[in-house]
Amino acid sequence: MIDFGIKDAIDILCVAFLLYYIYKLMKDSGSLNVFYGILVFIVTWILVSQVLEMKLMGSIFDKLVSVGVLALIILFQEDIRRFFLTLGSQRKLSLLRRFFKKEKSREHEDQNPEILQIVMACDYMSKNLVGALIILERGMSLNDIIKSGEFIDANINTELIKNIFFKNSPLHDGAMIISHGRITAAGCILPVSHSLNIPKELGLRHRAALGITQQSDAIAIIVSEETGAISIAQRGEFKLRLAGNELESYLVAATK
Repeated sequence: MIDFGIKDAIDILCVAFLLYYIYKLMKDSGSLNVFYGILVFIVTWILVSQVLEMKLMGSIFDKLVSVGVLALIILFQEDIRRFFLTLGSQRKLSLLRRFFKKEKSREHEDQNPEILQIVMACDYMSKNLVGALIILERGMSLNDIIKSGEFIDANINTELIKNIFFKNSPLHDGAMIISHGRITAAGCILPVSHSLNIPKELGLRHRAALGITQQSDAIAIIVSEETGAISIAQRGEFKLRLAGNELESYLVAATK
């Protein structure tokens, strides 16, 4: 008779949740085949050593596991680092972070002139078919991305944003990084997503926007140079063809 209690049920649920969370993160980062390979190896190891009790094969698998863990840490150190950074910056932990910070008044939260400046600039660029890519830093640091561009450190201003993305500007093709309520850098280089699920009509700006949101918790705003459509990328997903008021509502909700 199998002794199965509440503790065992909680144990199974925790393992299932952990596997699902790892699966979701690796799917977003394009490393899903690695996840499948590791899962197949673990299942085979359990069958050989625990179910079939094959001592020789079991000992070989045990040695492979002990060496394999170290090898995986070395090979995928950037992905592992990104995993823990993402884990620590999820919106689900926002209440825990707020516990250590002073609460802002609701009146102050509802008034965000910086967002209005961004929305006004995006509206103008949309109407005039000026391409733009604006990245809003959140919990995860984008210092490596900032170093790839030109450091600016200026107040968020509609006219400045419009001038940076002006078609003849040398910083036009790169990404603008907004961090801590300031325009930190422009002309930045972003990692490009190689996802096969991106619609073919979306260009390199959209792929770069998706790439940075797959590797961080940042929000990417894209203005299409071809159609003028305003889109947002977050957590590896797009929200396409937004109106100005929809963009403002989304940013206000996402930055609270």
